[in-house]
Amino acid sequence: MRKKWTLWILEIVAIGLACLILIPFLMILVNSFKGIRESALFGLSLPSEWHFTNYKEVFQQANIWRGFKNSILISVLVVVCVNLFASMAAFIIQRRDDRFLQGAYYMFIMGLIVPVSIVPTIKLLGDLHIKGTYFSLIMYYTAVLLPFAVFLLVGFMKSIPRELDEAALLEGCGYFRLYWQMILPLLLTVLVTVSIVVMVSVWNDFFGPFYLMTDSTKWTIVLQIFNFVTMYSTNWGVVFAFMVLVISPILIIYLLLQRYIIDGLTAGSMKG
Repeated sequence: MRKKWTLWILEIVAIGLACLILIPFLMILVNSFKGIRESALFGLSLPSEWHFTNYKEVFQQANIWRGFKNSILISVLVVVCVNLFASMAAFIIQRRDDRFLQGAYYMFIMGLIVPVSIVPTIKLLGDLHIKGTYFSLIMYYTAVLLPFAVFLLVGFMKSIPRELDEAALLEGCGYFRLYWQMILPLLLTVLVTVSIVVMVSVWNDFFGPFYLMTDSTKWTIVLQIFNFVTMYSTNWGVVFAFMVLVISPILIIYLLLQRYIIDGLTAGSMKG
């Protein structure tokens, strides 16, 4: 009976924490339908008058479609690069018992701890003459998110028996074919997890494109918020409507695929 009461208390605490986390989202949603004065109060009450025109005003901005296009382009390419490079690196690191590769793996782990330094990054991109291009931003995000993907994939690779590799090699299968046709399909569960985490990280990031993109026509959707904020007056109802539109696509993807995140994060916890 005591254990049952403990579980109930833990469930109530978990529900309370979940509601606490949802408060900012509720505030954004409610205030997106308020007028300029009422939305400036940042309250949680329902609007006295519903202003659906806030969303209409957002869609009238031509830059929003360009921002969505840039965000989709960059996010998709970063997901492809991270999945490809991380899966190849994890395959080599886990399958070869080599000091150099073990050192490389520890360097990836350090990438999870050491913060990104923007100034040297800007200097490096300038020296490579790629600053302000889509390619520079894609490579920046790939480098930042690669350590997490490698760490997750190496842990999962331990659950794939080496006997599978040996049997394939005895049948005349080359290393690249082994990786592409046998190992990569087995990584799909964890690759979905990596894709979701990478997509959310890139889509919601503000500082990367802000510091590295000098051309406003290449700004992502998050940076388009500058179109609705001015020095002397800001219609927060329109800003909140814009934020709802920015959050919605990635939130829907996350809700639909959230079970894959749990499966992918726990897939390598048990060695088979």
